[in-house]
Amino acid sequence: MIKKLILIGMGMLAISMASQAQRVVSYATDVTRTLDLTQGTAAWGATQMGVPVIDVNPAVRHQEIDGFGAAITGSTAYNLSLMPAEARHAFLEETFSPNKVGFSYVRVSIGCSDFSLSEYTLCDEPGIEHFGLTVEETKYVIPALREILAINPSLKIMGTPWTCPKWMKVKSLDEPVPYDSWTGGQLNPAYYQDYARYFVLWIQAMQEAGVPIYCITPQNEPLNRGNSASLFMGWKEQLTFVKEALGPALRKANLDVKVYAFDHNYNYDDMPDQQQYPLHIYADAEAARFFAGAAYHNYGGKPEELLRIYHEAPDKELVFSEASIGTWNNGRDLEKSLLRDVEQLGLATVNGWCRGAVVWNLMLDNDRGPHRGEGACATCYGVVDIDNTGYTTITRNSHFYAMAHMSVVAKPGAYRIESNGDAGDGVTYAAFVNPDGSYGLVVSNRGESKQVNIQIAGKPAFVANLPADGVVSYLISF
Repeated sequence: MIKKLILIGMGMLAISMASQAQRVVSYATDVTRTLDLTQGTAAWGATQMGVPVIDVNPAVRHQEIDGFGAAITGSTAYNLSLMPAEARHAFLEETFSPNKVGFSYVRVSIGCSDFSLSEYTLCDEPGIEHFGLTVEETKYVIPALREILAINPSLKIMGTPWTCPKWMKVKSLDEPVPYDSWTGGQLNPAYYQDYARYFVLWIQAMQEAGVPIYCITPQNEPLNRGNSASLFMGWKEQLTFVKEALGPALRKANLDVKVYAFDHNYNYDDMPDQQQYPLHIYADAEAARFFAGAAYHNYGGKPEELLRIYHEAPDKELVFSEASIGTWNNGRDLEKSLLRDVEQLGLATVNGWCRGAVVWNLMLDNDRGPHRGEGACATCYGVVDIDNTGYTTITRNSHFYAMAHMSVVAKPGAYRIESNGDAGDGVTYAAFVNPDGSYGLVVSNRGESKQVNIQIAGKPAFVANLPADGVVSYLISF
């Protein structure tokens, strides 16, 4: 289903938090799009005898929530720039306003990614003194971020490089000869200090442009040698680079920016010596103090790995930092992708102790671009896709709903809270308490429509009507 960007009827999401006192407001989507973040209400005390109960216990708090969102890649920012200003602002307002859908977390590349307009780093001429932002940042990415920040000043931004400058690369640490390629290679230890300075200069340049950086990862997909821009960085290298160069450089520059390890797949690309990558880093006490936690993708393995890492290192944070959709996994066909993505990218990540989740390109065009050449994804969809004949008509794909159903009721600063109860086959859920005292509950239902009683300890109960093959988010205020 294609929706015009002037979202008639979507003003339903513009209810202020203050006006929701003693209310249950619901947002429902089903696989047929008959329900499309459709707003409804529920009444207190209207419980149904003989139906399952989800019991929400605010007394037991788990991890704090940072937010949910999508990547502002060069391709995304370029597409946004081609939209008429009024239409672009309407889309960004609807998507990022805290009182609407409420995306609050984005990821950007430090230099190029596979969805950039060209191959580049921020220091392509040898010598760190040649560092500088490029037109991709100054003309596209930064203006997009500043417009979003004006709508949501609390936006959290993660920065990640796909590759270091080529002049810092060697073919491998075993064969340390210069390696003039965007794809593969390893960071030459002789340039650890220069590369640490590269991160510092990028953070400072973004801040000077009015774009504060919340966190970074040292390398996107460090076990992937084949991405169109890539750099191999095993756990031993990442440990040493951060301990000896990046961590001290950030501290010396007084930059309060979190560092997340790894930033790759649940299965560690099936490399035996890289299994549980973050745990090896945390085992070094000096290195561990520079890491807030670890980031994960879902292109291999299962989200149960999050639970394993959390239980081994409960003092460290987790965040889900990338997933993509495209022709290969039916990202536009909600009958195949809606519940899968809500369950895997939203509910499984937060129930696996992630503080937030960020998916890949916020916006691609209807030709799945622009994207770079060999090694880049030519079959990817965006969170939304925009028709490139006029740049005013969008298609919302499964990742939009996966993030929206979380962000519309679980606000930054919320805590995931205990929730229990067998609500029947095919029902999964997570509960939150927000900073303003309201509660969020996200429920995914596979199968026929059903009813579930929602009980919050010490408070009145209500009955939740779950649509067939749908997801419902509840914002509950007393």
